[in-house]
Amino acid sequence: MLHYTEMASCDEALQRLCDPDAEVSAHYLISDQGELLQLVKEDCRAWHAGQGSWRGQSDVNSRSIGIELSNRGTTPFSAPQMDALEALLPQIMKRWAIPKHGVIAHSDFAPTRKADPGRRFDWRRLALAGLSVWPDSSTQSTADFLTSASTFGYPTDEGEAVVLDAFRQRFRPMNAGATSGPDVVDKAMMANLAHRFGIDGTM
Repeated sequence: MLHYTEMASCDEALQRLCDPDAEVSAHYLISDQGELLQLVKEDCRAWHAGQGSWRGQSDVNSRSIGIELSNRGTTPFSAPQMDALEALLPQIMKRWAIPKHGVIAHSDFAPTRKADPGRRFDWRRLALAGLSVWPDSSTQSTADFLTSASTFGYPTDEGEAVVLDAFRQRFRPMNAGATSGPDVVDKAMMANLAHRFGIDGTM
């Protein structure tokens, strides 16, 4: 699960992630200079996800690895930081047999609470490197948006608007924050994700 720290500096984020009173932690922290810090062993539980669900699983802290990226969410992620992430992800995915659709945003898991890593994060870059997924919108679909979203893995209890915003933040960032319902592109892209990576009993 990918996060941004939303803090002024990496040092400030590190202090908070190592503060027992803060009750928040992550397995890795990557600075904007590309420095990689491991804070929690991968086989140990970290408190990075909180309340939410993904692919029908609610206790994601116990079955995920959290990666914090030092970024306030308002600027692009630096090249050294993205390079470090692209070097780290394949190792984690190989060690734990994580498929590319298992690399998710905090906002995918908790769309009512979280927006990280946000619309400035380059998900398409990860997808082109085989480290995440990207939908194909070339074939239009009449499938119900929320049904497709549920099949792909989104929690849909809070309704269409919440899921649409989380989806657009990741896959259509220029459209993020739009208040209208899903358009034909949203429907096609979500249906494509559901068709290719729909829930099959694994995360």
